Amino acid sequence: MSERSDAIDAWESLYRAQVNVLRRLRAEFPDDEVSFTEYDVLFNLYRQPERALRIRDLNAHLLLTQPSVSRLLDRLAARGLVTKRRDPSDARGTIVELSERGAEVFRRVGAQHGRSIIERMAPLSRDEQRQLIELTTKLRDGAPGEARG
Repeated sequence: MSERSDAIDAWESLYRAQVNVLRRLRAEFPDDEVSFTEYDVLFNLYRQPERALRIRDLNAHLLLTQPSVSRLLDRLAARGLVTKRRDPSDARGTIVELSERGAEVFRRVGAQHGRSIIERMAPLSRDEQRQLIELTTKLRDGAPGEARG
């Protein structure tokens, strides 16, 4: 096989695996408190040192357009899962912070979602899971000088 063919086959395999696993995780997701997309916001805020991010920085972690993120954050704020405040260092910016209630919902839903993730990753050994992390990190980092996201 050629280098080009190997690259295309590798991409196709990665893409198909991601779609398959994601479909299963979405189907198993406990969405009675938050949707899969809302959970992604809570997850990304939870992982931050102060559980807060400027909206523009949060956008870099999500696969949504800016208007969609703004509407989603408004819905989460209305339900008391996040709070929004002006950035004291830049009045044009808004900081979104995970509320205590949001953190509780994240932990509760995350425990159940985590079990589904573990089950989906079970076909891989722990060594293979570590290799997958290494390989996908390498892909995300891209070539030198390439934009990262």
